[in-house]
Amino acid sequence: MNQLSAKQNIQAIVKAIKTEEVLLREKHPLLAHQNTLGLAILLLSLGALIGAGVLYYLTIIPAWVCIILAAIATSISHELEHDLIHKQYFSNLPFMHNFMMLTVWLMRPNTVSPWFRRKMHLHHHKTSGTQQDLEERLVGNGIKNPFLRAVVIMDGLLGLTINAKRFKKEIDGFSFFKVFNAGFPIATSYFIVLYSVIIFNIADLFIPLTLNSPEWLLNTMNVFEFLMVVLIIPNIIRSSSLNFVTSSMHYYGGVNNMLEQTHVLTSRLFMPFHLFCFNFGKTHSIHHFVPNQPFYLRQMLSEKILKVMAQHNVRFNDFESIKNANAYNPN
Repeated sequence: MNQLSAKQNIQAIVKAIKTEEVLLREKHPLLAHQNTLGLAILLLSLGALIGAGVLYYLTIIPAWVCIILAAIATSISHELEHDLIHKQYFSNLPFMHNFMMLTVWLMRPNTVSPWFRRKMHLHHHKTSGTQQDLEERLVGNGIKNPFLRAVVIMDGLLGLTINAKRFKKEIDGFSFFKVFNAGFPIATSYFIVLYSVIIFNIADLFIPLTLNSPEWLLNTMNVFEFLMVVLIIPNIIRSSSLNFVTSSMHYYGGVNNMLEQTHVLTSRLFMPFHLFCFNFGKTHSIHHFVPNQPFYLRQMLSEKILKVMAQHNVRFNDFESIKNANAYNPN
C-alpha cells in the first residue's frame, strides 16, 4: 500500500483514466461519434432481443437458448440506461434522448423508470456507502441476513415491500409509494405477468385450471408464458446477476472517500454473473472516479486502469466485506 493521501490517490486514478481516454479517442476516431454509437448499440441489442423472441416463437431455438440470448441483450440495455442517466447520448436532442430512455425501459421492464432512476443514481454518487444511498440499498447492499439478501436481489418489489418500514426510518424523504409508482406502467405490468403465471401454475397443481378455464384466460396465459421466456425470466437473470454483483462490490458503512466506495470484482467466481451484467464488477469502480464516460469506453480502458487502481489503494475481491454486510474495514 502506498503512502499517498486518499486525495492524492484519487487524483492519480482520475488523471490516469482521463489520460487513457484521450489516447483511445486519438487512436479510434470512431469514438467521436458517441451519439451514433449509442443508438447503434441500442438498436443492435433491441434487434437481438426481438430476434431471439421470433426464433423461439417459430420453435427454431429452445426456451433456454432464448432466455440466455435475451438476458445478454437486456444487460447491454442496462449499460445504455446508465449512460443515458449521465446524458452521454443526445443530450441536446430531447426527443432522441427520451426515445432511448423509453426503449431501454421496455427492454428491462422490472425496473423503475429511467427518469426516476436518474435522480436516485445521481444521489447514489453523492451518498455511496451511507444509509442514504437508496439505489444500492434497494438491491441488497448492507443486508447481512443471506436469505433476506437473496430475496431482495431476485425480487425488487418484494424487497421494497419487506424493507419499506426500515427505509422510512433511515433514509431521508423515502416513500414506498414514490418508488412503487415510479415503475408504472411498465414495471407494474411486468409484475402482473410474473405473479399471474406463478399463481396460475401453482393453482393448476391442485385445481385443473387448464381444463376448466374459459378460452380467453387460457389465451392470456399463453401470451404471458411466452413473455416469461422472452422477457420476464431473462430480466430476472439479468437483474439478479447485476444486483448480486453491485451489492457485493459497493461498501456500506465506514466510507469516507471515493477509494472506499467500491472494490473491484475480478474473481472467477463472479464470471457467470458478469456474463449477464456486462462485466459490471470489473469496470464499475472506474465509473465512480470518472462518471461521464460511455460504458464501452470503460471496457476498453479497464485493463490498464485496473492496474493503476490497484497501485493506488483500491481494493480487489474484498470477500470479508461481503460477509460483513459490505462494511468497509480500514485495517
